[in-house]
Amino acid sequence: MTSKNEQVFAFALAAALLVVGVVCYAAFPPKAPEEPVRIMFKTTAGKVFFDHKTHSSDAGYGVGCTDCHHEGEEPVACSECHDPESEVKRSDAIHTQCKGCHEEGEAGPVKCSACHVM
Repeated sequence: MTSKNEQVFAFALAAALLVVGVVCYAAFPPKAPEEPVRIMFKTTAGKVFFDHKTHSSDAGYGVGCTDCHHEGEEPVACSECHDPESEVKRSDAIHTQCKGCHEEGEAGPVKCSACHVM
């Protein structure tokens, strides 16, 4: 059996290590990636999960920035240009771009329920 002093010491040590861990985590936060890794589009038809890293990396599909984002502009979120009041709404732009690319490459989902699942 352990004595009461050993238990107090073990709890104090665990508490001290927890505090050190929290302080170290807060002091050295991980750097945010330059490009998003994954994007979750919230839509009226259900959430759509988009793996940006797989599409843009050379190890994945190798799609270039200007293949999806407007050429000559710094890439920004789709909703920056395509809002409900714009000429081309975000949903129309995404459907045209994503579905069109999947159909052209004969790869990836093209049916509604394949993307709108969450």
